[in-house]
Amino acid sequence: MPEFSPFMYYLIGINLLGFVLYIINMLLYRYTEEGQIDAVLTIVCLAFGSAGMLIAILLFDRKPLKENMMSRVFIACIFVTELIVLLFFKGYHGDTVNMAFASFFSEHQILLIYLSIINIIAFIAFGIDKLNAIAGRSRIRIITLLGIAFVGGSIGALIAMYAFRHKTRKDYFTVGIPLMIIMQIALIFFVMNNI
Repeated sequence: MPEFSPFMYYLIGINLLGFVLYIINMLLYRYTEEGQIDAVLTIVCLAFGSAGMLIAILLFDRKPLKENMMSRVFIACIFVTELIVLLFFKGYHGDTVNMAFASFFSEHQILLIYLSIINIIAFIAFGIDKLNAIAGRSRIRIITLLGIAFVGGSIGALIAMYAFRHKTRKDYFTVGIPLMIIMQIALIFFVMNNI
């Protein structure tokens, strides 16, 4: 049987706690008017308990609703960021820390092209959704807009939000999109230091 470090026991414990707390919070939202434990969930999530919460979502709370969208965006962004931090501190990086983003993108132009295209798509999708909202037509689903932003289109989404004054009152956009930008910068930094 492998020997676990104290930190590994901590990660197992905090993720079990995150799993249980997410289920309790989900049930509280479903069956009570008040009494949700969102603040506790946030603390546990930031304390590296996001994986347990993500598993609880995938097993028991797969249906995206406006009421649970912010927690989903937050948990997903924190999970990716925490995974990057853990891998980085476990030694998964080059001999030196590289901060030369410009030279990285000039060497990996396909990534730059992908990010440019997905950000243009995000900008256009938010614009179309705004036009549809004005005209009273069928809208683009929230999960689709957030998904486009999550896979790299966060900067285009943020620019579109404020250029079109669209989705600027929804916390899963006003907080979620900047969280995605931070997560994506961390991911690019991690990839830069592993290639």
